[in-house]
Order: sequence, then structure tokens, then C-alpha cells
Amino acid sequence: MSRVSCKQTTPRPRGKSLWLYLILTMNLMIPGTVLAEEEQNNPWAQSIYFENDLFDGTDSNYTNGVKYSLISPDLSPHAKKGMIPRRVLELIHKIPYLRDSGPEYSHQAEVSFGQNMYTPSDTSRSDLVTDDRPYAGWSYLGLAYHRKTKFVDHLDFLDSVEIQMGIVGPQAYAQETQDLVHDLRGIDRAEGWDHQLKNEPGLVVAFERKWLFYPKSENLLTADAIAHAGGTLGNVSTYLNTGLEIRYGLNLPRSFGVSLIRPAGSTLFTPRRKPSLYLFGAVDGRYVVRDIFLDGNTFTDSHSVDKKAWVADLAAGVTLSYGNLMLTYSHVTRTREFEGQDDSHNFGSMTLSFFYPLW
Repeated sequence: MSRVSCKQTTPRPRGKSLWLYLILTMNLMIPGTVLAEEEQNNPWAQSIYFENDLFDGTDSNYTNGVKYSLISPDLSPHAKKGMIPRRVLELIHKIPYLRDSGPEYSHQAEVSFGQNMYTPSDTSRSDLVTDDRPYAGWSYLGLAYHRKTKFVDHLDFLDSVEIQMGIVGPQAYAQETQDLVHDLRGIDRAEGWDHQLKNEPGLVVAFERKWLFYPKSENLLTADAIAHAGGTLGNVSTYLNTGLEIRYGLNLPRSFGVSLIRPAGSTLFTPRRKPSLYLFGAVDGRYVVRDIFLDGNTFTDSHSVDKKAWVADLAAGVTLSYGNLMLTYSHVTRTREFEGQDDSHNFGSMTLSFFYPLW
């Protein structure tokens, strides 16, 4: 694609942080105020993700990501009802795929929404920075299905399928979100948003499988491993990925870890009355065929750069959980994504997961 300016000439409405209002709305949609005893092990789960390079003192490349997800209780016929209306459950249990599954399977649905933003390294320039990545924003709605299986002793696996639908460009309102945050923090605004990618509807279809290898011992201090492999297809991103996470700590949960913000990357977990504290290290490698945030718009000319096909995320962090709450912090190093990028990029990732309602 040609490296041409896509300067906007029409005024755009002032954007708002709609995801905050959506979080409140989703909370109000979930019925009930107290979990019955029979529902405590099959509740609704929620996660709030925040990723930003401010943790590393920079403001460039993948500079910010936010995501909210709501995961249903187990929808299997053998599961507890999990605060879902009876008539809705009756319809769900008529689905052959769920109706015929055995007790070794669990089935959960997820709805999520989020926003990612990308900027070049020098945000003080108002001209088109031709040798650096384009300004871009991506706001999306995600719908996902998760199936967890106890395969053999000491091995579980999780299949996740997700469809993300959204928009890239000015109508993603990434500029307005960043301007609001910079104004609140007293930071200079980025000057080059007039050259961001043009409006384009976005679609991503993703699949990922995770394998949990957990130990036979029941010691307080243990280690386990979580492998994953998958990929995406769409005009926003097309790639194949695989990776591994190693965890070590106190009262390790029998869960699939906490991933970064990525399609089909959500995890499943259950309430625990025992406190858990563990350290982890993880790697995710990708072979990238399509990345709209580097390749530019699909159907029209826009600024673009020459992407690298092989990209990896290296993460290390800590997770603390107790009862209905889980908090994770990761420090991430992402290898260079395009030709001419000076160095790898670092950012921090925080995830707060909780059940509704709290105990």
C-alpha cells in the first residue's frame, strides 16, 4: 500500500469512554444480589484488562489497551443453574452439542468489548511520520465460546472460539480517549492523529486451544505448565500463534492462567477460599500474515510500514487471588514488529477478575 497521508478534513464528534458505561450496564443486567449455596461454584465471571506502556515510561507503538469481559456460568445440562433464568437454560440445553456432552465437559459463553490504540514514537510531530507506524485505533465487540475438558489425569484443555467485530479509524475514538487521559494527567497531546488510518469495519475470527499440565502432588508450593496454540483470520489480523506459560507458587489454581489482551485468549477460573500467590513466565510467538495497524487500510490507500512476519511477547508477572477476586500484573516485552523500529517495546498489563456478586 502506498504511504500517503490520510488527513481528515471533516470534523468528528467528541468521543466518550463508552466502555465504562457498558461495564455498569452489564453489571445491572445480571440478576440477583446474593449467590445461593448451590450457585457459588457456578457464578458469572468478569475481568477488566488494562495494558499501557506508561508502566515503562514510554508513549508509543501499542500504547494502550482496555477490555471488559463477562463470562457465563457453565451452561452444561449437568451443571448448577448459575443464576440463569430457567426458560433460557431450557432453550440452551436443547442445543445438540451441549445436550449430548458428558460431565467431563463444561461450556461457557463470553461477551467482551475493548479498545486498542497505536501511535508512532514521536507524537510531537504533526506531519506524517513516514518511517514509523501509523496512528490507529480499534474498538470492538467480542463474542466467544469456551469448552473445557478433563482429558486424562493431570491434563485439562480449553478450546476457545471468538468473533470480534468493530471499527478501525476515527470512529474508534482512540484519539478522544487518549486526549482525555492526557488532559487528566497533564501530558501533552499527540499531534499526529490527523494521519491515523481511515474508517474501516473490522472482523476477526479466532481459535485457541490451551493445555494445562498440573502436578500429581498436592503440596502448598507447586509448579505447572500451560501450553497454547491457535490463530486468527480477518482484515484486522491474520496470524498463527503458539506459546507456553510456567507458573510456580502457593495453592496454584487449576486454571488456564491470565493472558494478555488477544482474540480467544480469555481464561476460565473458579472461586477459591484458599489464598493463592504465584509467579509466572510466559512466551507467545506469532507468524503474522496480516496486521492492519502496520499494513494499513485494506480497501483504500493509507500510511503503512513493512511489518516483520515473526513477533513474540515475553511476559513475567505475579498473580494474587482469594475468594472471588484475582489480580494479575505482567511486564511484557514485545519484539520489533516492523522494519525500522528502533527496539523492542515494553508495556505493563493488569487484570482484575471477579465473580458477581462478591461473597
